[in-house]
Amino acid sequence: MVIAIDGPAGVGKSSVARMISQKCGFYYLNSGLFYRAIAYNQLLKGLAPHDRESALKTASSTSIDIKDGVLLVDGVDLGSRLRTQEVGMAASIVSSIPELRNIVNRRIREIVDNGLDIVAEGRDMTTVVFPDAQYKFYFDAKPSIRAKRRFDELGGSVEYDKILKEIEKRDNNDRNKVSGALKVAENAVVVDTSDLTISQVCDRVLKVIKWPKNK
Repeated sequence: MVIAIDGPAGVGKSSVARMISQKCGFYYLNSGLFYRAIAYNQLLKGLAPHDRESALKTASSTSIDIKDGVLLVDGVDLGSRLRTQEVGMAASIVSSIPELRNIVNRRIREIVDNGLDIVAEGRDMTTVVFPDAQYKFYFDAKPSIRAKRRFDELGGSVEYDKILKEIEKRDNNDRNKVSGALKVAENAVVVDTSDLTISQVCDRVLKVIKWPKNK
């Protein structure tokens, strides 16, 4: 079974996907980390994220694997280094390159091709990567609320207004990509997470997929 979740940054996709995967015993796959891995290596080389040719070379030469639930980039667990604002913005840029998205999508499909039940979340899981997923969801939330969540997560170390502007800029980038643009799949279940807790969102997903199955 494939449960695919799409939506912009800060709507709770990762937290809910992890919770669902734990409750169902499924494999959790965060596609955004694949782009962040490539963006990280691109920045590490001192190259611009929007430099198409070098970004494609970086994507082709970056080894991404998942072992024991941990994403390894060239054999290394980069942890929080993939989750900085700088890497996030760079990931949004490199992920707008169609050929690069093809590289990532191929790798994602290779990882799940062994028939594992998975929960996959990202920007185009329901529309491009897994268009035939048994269950599709689209999470959304007001930009102001998403910015506040990120502000709290960072402990106030970055100004709220700066975070909000970056979120709005990233949303614009993601929704206007030539390939893999952020959009709602025709048959996706839309969930507004603005006023919901992670547990409440999780409960809604479990209700839709009728889990546990023996109930």
